[in-house]
Amino acid sequence: MPESDCEIHRARRPALGAGRPLSLLLLIGGVLGTLASTVLTYDRIESLANPAFAPGCNINSVLSCGDVMETWQGSLLGFPNMLIGIPAFAALAALGLALLVGAGFPRWLWLGLQAGVTGAFVFVVWLIGQCLYVIGALCPWCMLVWAVVLPLFWYVSVHCLRSGVLPAPERLVRALRTYAWAGPVILYGTVLVLVLTRFGDRLL
Repeated sequence: MPESDCEIHRARRPALGAGRPLSLLLLIGGVLGTLASTVLTYDRIESLANPAFAPGCNINSVLSCGDVMETWQGSLLGFPNMLIGIPAFAALAALGLALLVGAGFPRWLWLGLQAGVTGAFVFVVWLIGQCLYVIGALCPWCMLVWAVVLPLFWYVSVHCLRSGVLPAPERLVRALRTYAWAGPVILYGTVLVLVLTRFGDRLL
């Protein structure tokens, strides 16, 4: 092999796989997110076609998908947010399935996945704040999406940091190996406290 080819070969990073837990999280999270986005899309289409239509997740004055979907926050880019969720979550499910059967992905794909889940995390955090303090209602299917995106962001980030896809100090990597479980606990706990603080008297 020519010397230049050897140098190129050494510079290439091997395809990176993932453990079974992360693969399952991507697969199951992708399926649940696709389901939630599909149901919300159906409900939104029906509500636009028939003003008298009431989504099945309109449970009470707090748990009401309709109240959330009809706001401008529900169509941030000029069209219903869930139309982005269907292909995005379906792609996550496909990636999870591929990883589960032993596939490996190049670094650029992992960076793309990291960018995607980070964007989803930022959007979900913003939407949580809007639902709690501006809209004043919670969408059960949206909350399922929140429950999926929070751990997806955390564990994809942990994987990318621990595997070297993202540069990180060794001290941080060691801490993530020991306390990787803490992220979702903190995220879920924070959301639960905020929801109970805002709507506890109307939910309990």
